[in-house]
Amino acid sequence: MSTTTTSGSTIDLSRPAVPFGRQVSVEVRKMFDTRGGLWLFICTGGMMLLVMVLTLLVMALNDDASITANGWLQAMIIPLSILLPVFVILTITTEWGQRTHLTTFSLEPRRGRVVAAKLVAVTLLALGTMVLAGVVGAIGNLLYGLITGNDLVWNVSAKDLAWVAGLQLIYFLMAFAIASLFLSTPGAIAVFYVLALILPFVVYSTLWFMFDWARDVIPWLDFNYAAAPLQLGTDFFGEPVDVGVFEYLRFAASILLLVVLPATIGIRRVLRTEIK
Repeated sequence: MSTTTTSGSTIDLSRPAVPFGRQVSVEVRKMFDTRGGLWLFICTGGMMLLVMVLTLLVMALNDDASITANGWLQAMIIPLSILLPVFVILTITTEWGQRTHLTTFSLEPRRGRVVAAKLVAVTLLALGTMVLAGVVGAIGNLLYGLITGNDLVWNVSAKDLAWVAGLQLIYFLMAFAIASLFLSTPGAIAVFYVLALILPFVVYSTLWFMFDWARDVIPWLDFNYAAAPLQLGTDFFGEPVDVGVFEYLRFAASILLLVVLPATIGIRRVLRTEIK
């Protein structure tokens, strides 16, 4: 089987496909091959260490302050949520900006397999960084006990860990979806930070306290607001919430809006866009 390109040349699709495991390993290696990707990962690690040091200083200087293992995990997630999604965006958009997708799709013309390999690589990155955050948080908790002499509290339950890991993965998948939709690094990064940071923490938080209708609408638009009752039993700002089927529907709807819809359109674009 072969297909004819717009230039009149043909690509043989009957040849054996590149093993999927090899494709995934190539996509993982691509993440760290560029200076931008490597330094972004280094900066993320540096920010995690900085957060740990600052937290220890606060705990050491304030006798009334305390922190648990769950608190450490939440603190370590912040640098991952801010910086590493850009890592994901670069994984998708750099190939189109630097036109290396010409080589990628020549070596593996089945574009769906390439997209799937990138998605698996992104998932592995999310899970790997979660493990790193857990390790750094555990070290921080041990140092907290040594410095302050307070009792250590290891209170990260399986539910807490599952929610933290799940929300982190959703962040990464949202970045993947937006990158696939725009195929442009500046545009994808700008839209991601608007949706992930500016709207939730600046716009939505303001509307939440100003208008009653915002408390009903916002959880449909942002998965963090929708997830808070399911994860904590309270809304995003700590007010108790009776959790029912409705809250789960809002959480699913927010994921459909921010992840599934842009991913569907973006992947379709990747599969159909003419290679130039």
